[in-house]
Amino acid sequence: MNTQDIVSAVEAVQAAILANEAHIESLDRAIGDGDHFINVRRGCEAIVAMRPELSQLPPAAAFERIGMKLLSTIGGASGPLIASFFMSMGRELAGIEQPDTREFAQALAAGVEAIKKRGKADVGEKTMLDVLIPTSRLLQRLAAEGADRESLCMKIKQEAEANMLATRDMIATKGRAHFLGERALGHIDPGAKTSQVAVFAVCDMLTEGAAS
Repeated sequence: MNTQDIVSAVEAVQAAILANEAHIESLDRAIGDGDHFINVRRGCEAIVAMRPELSQLPPAAAFERIGMKLLSTIGGASGPLIASFFMSMGRELAGIEQPDTREFAQALAAGVEAIKKRGKADVGEKTMLDVLIPTSRLLQRLAAEGADRESLCMKIKQEAEANMLATRDMIATKGRAHFLGERALGHIDPGAKTSQVAVFAVCDMLTEGAAS
């Protein structure tokens, strides 16, 4: 994955997020803070606007620059979380001009771990990590096995979908939703839904690019 892939992935995520606006906002109104979609959209717009700058950078520097931009762009608690994700990916890829699948999987794992540490959350707490952690782990395993891109992306999408849907049956222990207790049951976590949408967008972008 080179920097052009990174920028294309962000553009794909932005388009997918906008296409799912009504669904994500309804989930956030039900159990979230009400500003989740606004923050995600603002972050995507900021990154896409950086295309000329990012295109001149190696992946590590691009991820670092994205993280710094999001830190000053996204409000609330989510800004530092998402910023730490990208900056940790950048640090993991330092010195690597064009990461292969294994290297990218390791960088993604580092980014997810940064969210986990900063947010003091883990799997089973009805957050974005319920999609990101298992998806990242599966990506590392499939990359180590040498899975082809099409098969890898298909399995990653299945994993993201299943874990997003699983948050419907969880009681939240983080964020505003944890104040709702059992009233949050039956609702998909908006962060998990956004993460699933992003995973699908990136996988589709990568497989369509490989097919063309």
